[in-house]
Parts: sequence; C-alpha cells; structure tokens
Amino acid sequence: MSRRRTLGPKKKLALLLSAATVAGGGAFVMASTSNASQTAASTTKSAADSTVCQGLATALGNNQKFIEGQRANPDAQSEARIANREAVIAEIELKQRASGCTVGESAQDSQLAQPAQPAQPAQPAPGEQAGGGDAAQNPGGDGAAASGEQVCNGSTVTLSGEAGAPAASSNQFPAGTKLKVTNLDNNKSTTVEVTGVSGSCALLNDAAFEQVREPGKFLIRRALIEKVG
Repeated sequence: MSRRRTLGPKKKLALLLSAATVAGGGAFVMASTSNASQTAASTTKSAADSTVCQGLATALGNNQKFIEGQRANPDAQSEARIANREAVIAEIELKQRASGCTVGESAQDSQLAQPAQPAQPAQPAPGEQAGGGDAAQNPGGDGAAASGEQVCNGSTVTLSGEAGAPAASSNQFPAGTKLKVTNLDNNKSTTVEVTGVSGSCALLNDAAFEQVREPGKFLIRRALIEKVG
C-alpha cells in the first residue's frame, strides 16, 4: 500500500509565500513594462513641440508632395524619381525616430508652425531705384525674377534628405537656376544650383543644408533666398 506524504503547516506556509512572491514579481514586471511604454509614448515629440521635428515633418511632406506630383503627371523618368524619393522618405523617418519625433508625421506646407512675423517692406534689388516701376521687386518669387533679387519672402528652408554635391530643388525655378540661401540666425550662406523639382521654393540636399544649418536643427525659419544666376 502506497503512502501519501503530507505537508506540515510550516511547509504549506512556505509554499504559499513562494507562490505569492512569484505572482507579485510577475505583476511588478508587467507594471514596469507598462510604465516604460507609457513613458516612451509621453516623450515622443510632435512638429508643434520641437523645431527639429518641424524640419523633419516639412522635409517629409515636401517629398510626399513631389511624389504626388509625379504620379499625377508622370513622364518617362517618374518611376525612377519616385523610387529615389521613397528612399529619402525612409531616411527621414529614421531621423524622426532617432530624434524622438512622431515617425511619419509630415507637413506639405513649408510654413508649418512658422511663427507670425511682421511684414517687412519690400527692398529694391541691387541697382534698382525706389519706385522703379517695371523694375519693382516680385515678392512671391518666380522663374522670371531678376538676378540678385530676393525671392520667396517668408519661406522656410529644410532638407530633402538627398545625398550628393550641394544642390537644391524647387517648385518655382527651373534646373540650372542658381540660388543663394542665407540662414539669418547664424549668417551662414550657400549658393547652389537647382537640379530638380520639389514641393517648396528652395529645398536643400544634405550637403547644402549642412553648410548653413544650426547644430541639431532641420529647419531654417529665418531664411533669405536670392536668385543669383
């Protein structure tokens, strides 16, 4: 006949305490994981909260707008251009994640979250006399702007995420146009040639943007853009 082993009161109490400890530890781990997730979510910044996120959101939106334009009016090179910009978008999203921004947030308006600035009186172009009539400045900026003239007043400037030698893309100036972009916050300037189409007046590639950027920023709010050739 087999004998059943019975546990004494002390052993039963020890087992109950062990089980409670394990259960409590599991609950602690779950609570810690939940708290960590909530903390991570709460530290994610939107474009409205961070200048860095604003710049990345604008860059993402500009590339998305370019792709939409290519799909609406395709040509023989559209497929290659779209593939290139999709790779750029993927790189921008990596930068958003690394910067703690909301990944995938975009703004197709280059004026995103730009603070209102007092209107500045139009300044005559070099060599132009005040009240010059036909030589009056075109504040909106277009392909017919005179060389050395300020264009796209009030526009912000960000980066396309594209590699290569310093260059720019634009929705207002044809390829071959030379633009001088000055960051008024640090007085750094770069003169680049327009090599493609984008969704903003002047969208700098990575190399050109590095020449005028402030450390850690992906948006130039106070920019002076001039057509110089």
